[in-house]
Amino acid sequence: MIGITWLGHSTFQLELESGEVLVLDPWTEGNPSFPKGHQFSRVDALLVSHGHFDHIHDAVPLAKRFDAQAVGIYEICQWLEKKGVSKTRPMNKGGSQQVGLVTVTMTHAVHSCGILEEDGSIIYGGEACGYVITLPDTRRVYFAGDTNVFSDMALVHQLYEPQLAFLPIGDLFTMSPREAALACELLRPELVIPMHFGTFPPLTGRPEQLQELLVNSKTKVWPLEPGKRVEW
Repeated sequence: MIGITWLGHSTFQLELESGEVLVLDPWTEGNPSFPKGHQFSRVDALLVSHGHFDHIHDAVPLAKRFDAQAVGIYEICQWLEKKGVSKTRPMNKGGSQQVGLVTVTMTHAVHSCGILEEDGSIIYGGEACGYVITLPDTRRVYFAGDTNVFSDMALVHQLYEPQLAFLPIGDLFTMSPREAALACELLRPELVIPMHFGTFPPLTGRPEQLQELLVNSKTKVWPLEPGKRVEW
């Protein structure tokens, strides 16, 4: 059993039975969907899918505060090190590594990955990615990051068979519910948690739209409420 708390946009807190805490795509400060009053008491590892501000903004302060491991593609980790993060765990697509009690495998994503610096310049951040997280009980979670649907999601199913998938549905900067429904056909998870929607007005996709498109599918949509912890 793990605890899952959606912290708005694409930021999630996963709590293992051991007490270990993983934070996915940390964006808290300035995140309009971040639940008021939420406090971090422990962070053991951060997983960053790409370098856009709404996915990496709080990786540095959280990593420093909790002396947490920071997982990302090689170039992201180099940037984090330059910002003073001491425990980076660089990797690349197709690779796996043990991070605490979970195994993290990096997958492909179809998205851009420039990092916006404080002076307004954009620097190279490698490529966007997703992750398959293998839990201590052997169940697998697929965190897609920001992406469009792509046919190799069928390989993610073939290789890892994730039972739970976190998929963006907002449209404009990621796939919409229409593409996400096809992603579910390729991935074949039991449950899908929608993310990256509603934070800003242009992100118009909604979980109910995805649910309508999956009415005859074995995949069930599991919409979460920011700040409300659920167990899986």
